[in-house]
Amino acid sequence: MLNLNQRAVRAPYPAELASIMNIERSHESRQWLSHWPRIARGATPLHSLPGLAQGLNVAQLSVKDESLRSPLGSFKALGAPIALVRQILLLHPHFEPTSVLAGRYADQLAAYTVISATDGNHGRGLAAAARDAGCRCVIVLHAHVSEERERAIAVHGARIVRVKGNYDESVEEAARLAGANGWQVVSDTSYQGYETIPRDVMQGYGTIAEEIVEQSAGRAGEAGAFTHVFLQGGVGGMAAGLASYFWEFQGAQRPRFIVVEPAQADCLLQSAIQGRAARATGSVDSVMAGLACGATSPLAWRFLQPCVDAFMTIEDDQAVQAMRTLARGSAGDIPIVSGESGAAGLAALQLLRSDPAWSLQVRLDEQSRVLVISTEGATAPKVYQALAGESAEAVLRRQRAWIAAR
Repeated sequence: MLNLNQRAVRAPYPAELASIMNIERSHESRQWLSHWPRIARGATPLHSLPGLAQGLNVAQLSVKDESLRSPLGSFKALGAPIALVRQILLLHPHFEPTSVLAGRYADQLAAYTVISATDGNHGRGLAAAARDAGCRCVIVLHAHVSEERERAIAVHGARIVRVKGNYDESVEEAARLAGANGWQVVSDTSYQGYETIPRDVMQGYGTIAEEIVEQSAGRAGEAGAFTHVFLQGGVGGMAAGLASYFWEFQGAQRPRFIVVEPAQADCLLQSAIQGRAARATGSVDSVMAGLACGATSPLAWRFLQPCVDAFMTIEDDQAVQAMRTLARGSAGDIPIVSGESGAAGLAALQLLRSDPAWSLQVRLDEQSRVLVISTEGATAPKVYQALAGESAEAVLRRQRAWIAAR
């Protein structure tokens, strides 16, 4: 389903939004996190895929590969860890920000406990950051989170709590446990009375946009290298973090933003229809685990409603096909390990280009220069192999051979 957002504007970034999230704070977050050993020292790759671009009849297609952001395997390494640092600094203003995740203050933080609900990657990032900082971590998982993802979180020392139901019910349980035990929730979704930490999570994601601007030689106030940017949905945090950065940097010359989510977890599309942060209409259960969210973050929606040009949904099998397309590569296109949520942007582009009427509605044509974000790699290797039809290691071998041949 495709929904054009009639409330989107092409204007300078509003001061009201800049007071909440801005480039300066995003840059600061990037600098602080750059000292964390679990973060890549350099920018993640921005790959050009000319073969796919030709097949889709667009002028250019680029993929930002977040699988290499961290050994944690996804962009979420930028969100929960920086939110944890900022929360600790509120409690201990004299701490040096770049030393928190180095464990310098572990003795003072030993009794501090953080908690969050997760579909996998956010919890993994928070658990790893908490362990490195020296504090305790509790992660609430819902019934649909695989045991493989649970083990990937538990290995970082987090205590795991399982609940029945879906992601939204795990969010409620995390809030309940935090209130009962005096723990601090570090969530990527906002709710009434809880916005500061989700803002810090979203602000951390701005690192991705800042790198893209640098990699594409962007200039402030001017149209950039891309006419269209596809962003994954979920609760809206990643999309808001990136879109706000591009909007502030390029102003009225910003690209067209298209947000994509699973058909059965359509909370953002429903928000666009209703004009307010809304809930999904489907079962929420999707193979795209990181996007299987039932309720829009109200804070994220404040940024998305005025700047996202279109919201769309895709089916699980379309995401799987996009995974395989990226893994396969070609003579001109580097093979890429992209997880089920990571490939959603490409799946949406493929769907739009298969429908001339839809392409026309979002002004997508042979002159378009498109950016998609591969938000994760094989964060659940067994799931990846089952869906992609081959192991991540096999794809990486082809990737290394492709690079060696260039």
